[in-house]
Amino acid sequence: MAAGKYWDFPPLPAPHEYGNVLISRISVENKVKPVLFPHWSHRARFSCRVCHFELDFAFATNKTEITEAENRNGLYCGSCHDGVRAFGHTEGNCERCHSGYGSTDAEKFEAFRRPLPSAPFGNKIHWGYALEDGLIRPAYSLFHADEKPMDFDRELELQAEWTYVPPAYFPHAKHTPWLDCANCHPDIFNVKKKTTQHFSMEYILEGKFCGVCHLRVAFPLDDCKGCHPRISR
Repeated sequence: MAAGKYWDFPPLPAPHEYGNVLISRISVENKVKPVLFPHWSHRARFSCRVCHFELDFAFATNKTEITEAENRNGLYCGSCHDGVRAFGHTEGNCERCHSGYGSTDAEKFEAFRRPLPSAPFGNKIHWGYALEDGLIRPAYSLFHADEKPMDFDRELELQAEWTYVPPAYFPHAKHTPWLDCANCHPDIFNVKKKTTQHFSMEYILEGKFCGVCHLRVAFPLDDCKGCHPRISR
């Protein structure tokens, strides 16, 4: 089954650009270049939970009300970019983030990617295997060194609406090292099984449900077998 025949997947950028976010909520109107945020260079160091739970970054681009003043006060990016943990918010460092474009150095990315397990889509890195093999050790918490993921390994079988499409599987154990339960529940998914309505590919492709992550940062929907392991294509 060639999924692209049935679903209009968004075009994939080059591997070194996949997951890059251009933060420009108020930059352009203030005559400042937008900020380039490359997920790949950050998720090797920190779990998704750190930014999207502890630091209160929204999943949707440009929905977090970040300001330079708040960064300098130690909030948002300033939680790490304080001149100690990472380079600080000083005038000499402005263009290291405010680059104004959405691409990162391809050679630098390739040097980072080469020793990690490969994947067929996205930025061509299998982040799950890299984590399991100890090749990356992203911090689960920025503030509590002893904070650990919940030991929860329930796998959900999600039946497809089309009779010839095999079910998708959601393994909690693959997600808990990266995310907090509150990242998904209850705003994206109801906690009670089979109570999330309109859970279909059409909505996922609109950036809802699994599409919150699996359109832009986590492995893209082009990798059908990542969720539907028995599918043929």
